[in-house]
Amino acid sequence: MRKQSFIKGTMILLAAGIINRILGFIPRITLPRVIGAEGVGLYQLSYPFLIVIVTIITGGIPLAIAKLVAEADSQEDDAKVRKILTVSLMFTIGISFLFTLLCILFAPWITTHVLTDSRVYLTFLSMAPMIPVIAVSSVFRGYFQGKQNMIPTAASGIIETLVRIVAMLTLSYLFLPKGIEYAAAGAMLGVVAGEFFGFFTLFWHYWANKRSAAKSFKNDTSNPPQTDAVTVKQTGVLKRIMGISIPVTAGRLVGSLSYLFESILTMQSLAIAGIATGIATAQYGALQGMIIPIITLPGALTYSLAVSLVPSLSEAAARKDSKTIHKRLHQAIRLSLVSGAPFAIIMFVLAEPLCLLLYNNGEVANMLKWMAPVALFIYIQAPLQAALQALNEPGKALLNTFIGAAIKLILIVQLASNPDLGIYGALIAIMVNILVVTILHLQSVIRVLHFRMSWLDLIKVGASMIIMGAVVQFIFRQPSLRLDNWARMLIACTAGLIIYLVMMFLVKLVDRHDIIRIPIIGKFFQNRAS
Repeated sequence: MRKQSFIKGTMILLAAGIINRILGFIPRITLPRVIGAEGVGLYQLSYPFLIVIVTIITGGIPLAIAKLVAEADSQEDDAKVRKILTVSLMFTIGISFLFTLLCILFAPWITTHVLTDSRVYLTFLSMAPMIPVIAVSSVFRGYFQGKQNMIPTAASGIIETLVRIVAMLTLSYLFLPKGIEYAAAGAMLGVVAGEFFGFFTLFWHYWANKRSAAKSFKNDTSNPPQTDAVTVKQTGVLKRIMGISIPVTAGRLVGSLSYLFESILTMQSLAIAGIATGIATAQYGALQGMIIPIITLPGALTYSLAVSLVPSLSEAAARKDSKTIHKRLHQAIRLSLVSGAPFAIIMFVLAEPLCLLLYNNGEVANMLKWMAPVALFIYIQAPLQAALQALNEPGKALLNTFIGAAIKLILIVQLASNPDLGIYGALIAIMVNILVVTILHLQSVIRVLHFRMSWLDLIKVGASMIIMGAVVQFIFRQPSLRLDNWARMLIACTAGLIIYLVMMFLVKLVDRHDIIRIPIIGKFFQNRAS
């Protein structure tokens, strides 16, 4: 199996992530046009429950598998790698089917007594088959990440996104005549179909890469050891997996439960503020289904960095190579800032035309403009959290996430129930949560590694953002450009990005060596340099 370097693995996931985000925006843009903001709200309301269940089942298991496989692979212990994969699959399959059954049994009670809109029942029921598929897929993703082979993860993500787009839009459109709740359920069934195809892609890659290993495994089992010995070995592997995954799962569970309570408390607080159920569902759908996806669009890079960072830092930590750890972390934060900054500026300066272009809805632009300034904190949060987990400090990440979640939920109850703020109260609470958690993660990394942030880099990025923002706004507002909004946006954003990239080279935040590491494009610059 071919192993990639940290940068190359990141770039492979980044390329797939960018493709997925761009493709994923197709249903994000078209779904509100098909089923409306209220339908999107019904679709979004069931997601927090799915995330909580998936977090309980798989929260830290992919990370544990990636970490243990990376360690075993560095020792060339193929038998141990197989054992880790087998035990992980047995555990996740068993627990995922149990939770799927519980989901189906308790769906009527949850949608009636916990959520404020009982129309979400069909959508909630439709998501149940997704649970075991996501669970098994996460095991294979962790395995490939531990092998530092990011191609299967990237390929499965693209296949999953393509199938989801077609199935989501088709099923929601076909079910719409039966009612908005059926249309939302159809959209969820489309997501289920995408997850199935993503899983089959991972499974195919596994068998394609492990035929020789499968033969040796059969040879090993021709003279099986005593049952007690096998049980002891399996128990030992499971203990190691649980030892790593439970703290990580706890940390992610705090975030998932926070998201779940956020949806419940937001809807209930809006009801206290005197907002009708249908309007509240539409407002929540606009926030979670329209604004948050735009803000998290550049997260394709930070996700790629976080996934690649875990095995890379784990190997460096096993070698006690502090220099490599600091180098990788600096690279991750620098890339997160440099790549995320132009998106934050565009979202702030062109919030209204952007929302009109994407959703034909300029009313939600203010929410986007409010969130744009904290976007950079979102982008650097993932690498910081991944660093804490890779360096066996998940407890610190858990505490930081818990503190941020507690503050967010308290603020939602206090602010969203205020009729003068309404949904903006929930928005403020989310922004405060992002700021608090990112700052706490940074402090924890500094204490653990004696890590030093390059404040000069922050100043350089900030200055470049201001210049880019001025250029974008100046060009877009030019009366001489008698073009449609989308054309003016394209011209303004292109000019702004060119200025921004020139600034990045001038202040030496990006250089030729960074470009050379990018697959395909890098070869062109390397040839030119030589």
